[in-house]
Amino acid sequence: MVNVNMQAINQKTAMEYLKFFYPPLRNEITQLSLQDNFAGVIQTTINYLKRLLQESKVNIIAHHIKLMDMIYKNGDSYVKSIIENIFVRSFESFKKHGKIQHWKVLYQNMPVSFQVIYNDQRKQDKIFFGK
Repeated sequence: MVNVNMQAINQKTAMEYLKFFYPPLRNEITQLSLQDNFAGVIQTTINYLKRLLQESKVNIIAHHIKLMDMIYKNGDSYVKSIIENIFVRSFESFKKHGKIQHWKVLYQNMPVSFQVIYNDQRKQDKIFFGK
């Protein structure tokens, strides 16, 4: 097997992946891409996942979290930072606004890298904010 040194995914490439992964959001992602607003694209995907949570579509959400993890693992430092600080941070909102059994399924199906980031964020929040 040939070992190919792949270039890290930058925000433009990540936005192209997200257009493909989220067909219902393609137009909105395209508009935000034209403005180089990667953070806005991530927020748009979160809003979509929250709507799916209200519809109890937990398996679809878990699938999308895994797709985002693929981008995260292959992303450059900027892409990773945005995903950590916006996407993974949103999990606390999923936990608060969803049913506890839905959260348990999401957490169990969450990639380990996101579980670690999420738990570290919770520890930091507890230290800094007493939450």
